Amino acid sequence: MTVTRPLLRIDNLRTWIDTGEAVVRAVDGVSLEIAHGETFALVGESGCGKSLTALSVMRLLPDAGMIVGGAVELGGENLLALPETRMRDVRGRRIAMIFQEPMLSLNPVMTVGAQIAETLRRHTGLEGAAIERRVLELLDAVRIPDPERQRREYPFQLSGGMKQRVMIAMALACDPELLIADEPTTALDATIQSQVLDLLRELQSRRRMSVLLITHDLAVVAGMAHRIAVMYAGEIVETARREAFFSQPAHPYSRKLFDSLPAKAKRGDALAVIRGTVPPLTREFTGCRFAERCDHAWDLCRRTAPPWYALGAGQGVRCHLYKDEGGRRKAEVNAEGGRRKAEGAADLHPSSFILHPSEIDKALLRVVDLKVHFPIHKGVFKHVVGHVKAVDGVSLAIGSGRTLGLVGESGCGKTTVGKSILRLIEPTAGRVMLDGEDFLRLGRAQLRARRRYAQIIFQDPYSSLNPRMRIIETIEEGMAALGIGADREERQTRIDQLLTEVGLDPEVKYRYPHEFSGGQRQRIAIARALAVDPQLIVCDEPTSALDVSVQAQILNLLKDLQARKGLAYLFITHNMSVIEFLAHEVAVMYLGRIVEHGTVDEVLDDPKHPYTRALLSAVPILDRDSKREVIRLQGDLPSPVNPPTGCHFHPRCPSAMPQCRQAYPGKASFGATHSARCHLYPGGS
Repeated sequence: MTVTRPLLRIDNLRTWIDTGEAVVRAVDGVSLEIAHGETFALVGESGCGKSLTALSVMRLLPDAGMIVGGAVELGGENLLALPETRMRDVRGRRIAMIFQEPMLSLNPVMTVGAQIAETLRRHTGLEGAAIERRVLELLDAVRIPDPERQRREYPFQLSGGMKQRVMIAMALACDPELLIADEPTTALDATIQSQVLDLLRELQSRRRMSVLLITHDLAVVAGMAHRIAVMYAGEIVETARREAFFSQPAHPYSRKLFDSLPAKAKRGDALAVIRGTVPPLTREFTGCRFAERCDHAWDLCRRTAPPWYALGAGQGVRCHLYKDEGGRRKAEVNAEGGRRKAEGAADLHPSSFILHPSEIDKALLRVVDLKVHFPIHKGVFKHVVGHVKAVDGVSLAIGSGRTLGLVGESGCGKTTVGKSILRLIEPTAGRVMLDGEDFLRLGRAQLRARRRYAQIIFQDPYSSLNPRMRIIETIEEGMAALGIGADREERQTRIDQLLTEVGLDPEVKYRYPHEFSGGQRQRIAIARALAVDPQLIVCDEPTSALDVSVQAQILNLLKDLQARKGLAYLFITHNMSVIEFLAHEVAVMYLGRIVEHGTVDEVLDDPKHPYTRALLSAVPILDRDSKREVIRLQGDLPSPVNPPTGCHFHPRCPSAMPQCRQAYPGKASFGATHSARCHLYPGGS
């Protein structure tokens, strides 16, 4: 019997980072194998060592990083034994890497064609016209339209999806044997993400290339991977084939990751959370690294590090539950998983929270025909030559204690709607009625006094917190400016209460933002928003940068605060599973306008607008064998500077008709709460 040698074999890899104060054991004994033509997914929370494992394979570690043990073999050749001159021939030629943020990886002062050509000159014998032809072939292979023109453009002129395609073209330029994709779709919308993943699948199948996919998105893993490894605190805790992993995850940590995922079936209850945080990797472990956060740990777990147990059919796990004396506890874990699955089958979330038309006038927030047009200046005298119609006639309403989800692709105007409601961006026209008062008619002094009633939570808490201010100063600043609290002592007492409410120890108020994890920083941002007793909070992608376990904590917190305080949320996101779990109603936005609106059940279960259908079909799901129709949208979002005539969506719409090019559709109603703007439904007004 012939045993096929794996393309990549990592054996007991240990990568440490010397910070000067302590040594971080970031990768601590990792072993895995990737076969030819296989997609191998490496999943886990931020800080577990996934990316450093990939950088160790590429030997692209930061200055403080060092590989202190183990082997990395590519086709039987130990990469760790190669001199740097030989390793340069391996990078780009035999192994290529796609990084998470293409804008930071592409050279901003070189055209995309020149950057691809640079890779070809380094690793191939091509010159002159042959390189030009190869660049065009690569751009065409990754489905970039009009490659002859696009190759002359700079990265800033391309959309996020186009930049990621250029990165893929660069990575594939020399037909590598192994492609490492480090969170290649995290920053992309569902439609662009779907296009990029389809492209990777197609190219891999055609070239029989191996892929190491690094991600924390289990739905992406379900659609892409053949085998999976789960990483925690620097080591692999489970490996399995895709089918086994998604039907019966073995490690308690893997199970918790699944339980933390928001979904429609869970929206009547709180999401499961993994208590605590990943332990610091500066310490030496004597027991199981997950024991402090595990619901099923016992004395043995804290005393002794678990060995590796082979479970058969390619599945293995590092857990004492699979030791003989752990059998009873393993049975309890299996029973608990089955019980949760059965309990999650019922939909406990009432859909009656949407505002009936007769209640709209009584809504806490009522936005009417909101427009935000940014002038375009040109020439020496800065004449206005046009406008960017970022928001072009948006109307919506939210009641107290209710959540409206605002969804759509990047660039559609979602964030501009949220900021203009709070007048962080000045609207061009329209009305914003908050508790009966028009925010857009207030003078500067009046607006300052009423800012306390509407607050915002930003996507990136680190950039929204002043790095030079302690947490107590950050939270107190807004309170003092708006006259909350009689004196500083009263405000500090209130700050202690707020930190406790968001699940933080009041003692952390004397620390700086850099001393916290991403989830903790987001809790601080929520505490800051709550400090002035708002009625409305605009949540702008508050969980998109978080791991699923931390995301679950934040979603539970927002839901609990809403129930106790009657808060209204405008929740801006492109994550449909979050909308299913948290929102009462949803508005779908395209190129500055709302194209469909209704309850979560109405819009997600029976979408009417072709754009909504395409958006939902592009969302990755855990069930890879689902028979749902996938709608492929052609091209990218048109420019809001010069939107298409008629229906803005018609150039990309698979159902476009002649009238779609002539006039913007009126509103068609499908009931008291569900409406869409589409010529497919006659009688719109």
